[in-house]
Amino acid sequence: MTQRTTGGTDTGTTGGTGRRTTGAGTGDPAAGVTTSLLGLGVVAGPVYVVVSIVQALTREGFDLTRHAWSMLANGDLGWIQITNLVVAGLATAACAAGMRRALTGGVGAAWIPRLVAVYGVSLVGAGIFRADPGMGFPAGTPQGPGPVSWHGTLHFAVGAVGFLCVIAACLVAGRRFAAEGCRGWASYSRITGGLFLVTFFSIAAGGGATWSILAFVTGIVVVWTWISTLSLHLRRRVPSGHA
Repeated sequence: MTQRTTGGTDTGTTGGTGRRTTGAGTGDPAAGVTTSLLGLGVVAGPVYVVVSIVQALTREGFDLTRHAWSMLANGDLGWIQITNLVVAGLATAACAAGMRRALTGGVGAAWIPRLVAVYGVSLVGAGIFRADPGMGFPAGTPQGPGPVSWHGTLHFAVGAVGFLCVIAACLVAGRRFAAEGCRGWASYSRITGGLFLVTFFSIAAGGGATWSILAFVTGIVVVWTWISTLSLHLRRRVPSGHA
């Protein structure tokens, strides 16, 4: 996916000179801060996904086809997923600050970072307000959805807000890239937002059906991949004189 400005020059250049810099090794402290913040966005998703999958494959009673990853916050080892959510959320919020520094002007320069930041905060909230046990997990829990607690209700609420915000961020980014003439990135961002919207509604409408759980997991992986690749894309284009 080639990045171009509306004038046909690469947005990785500085002042239209054809010179692309990343901020690494330039001695510019401001650029270093920006690349570091964006770097957190590159790794946040992969770490979250790997930690979740490892738990899903090793926790007794957990079934990837029946249980959402958020349910891993229950049980004696629930602290692992709680920590996973909180760390991923803080890293995403920090990445949003890096996006705000990197996106100077143009469509979505303010709103993309804001929406990604809300998603990060929602992950922290989802860790604080854990999902309820149910569907036989943790081991020994009765089958069926079980009662919904106050913290389970808040978990769903903060999660819904975060998911809608990251969907909006994808769509706004699609507009930005389209305005810059970056058709590949525009399509990628829009497809990611649309796909995650569908999978988000599938988990609500599926009633715990296998297809809805697997669809939602797919959506989670897709949206984390978008955040990571966008962060890397922006990180590579931080100019040496970036403030």
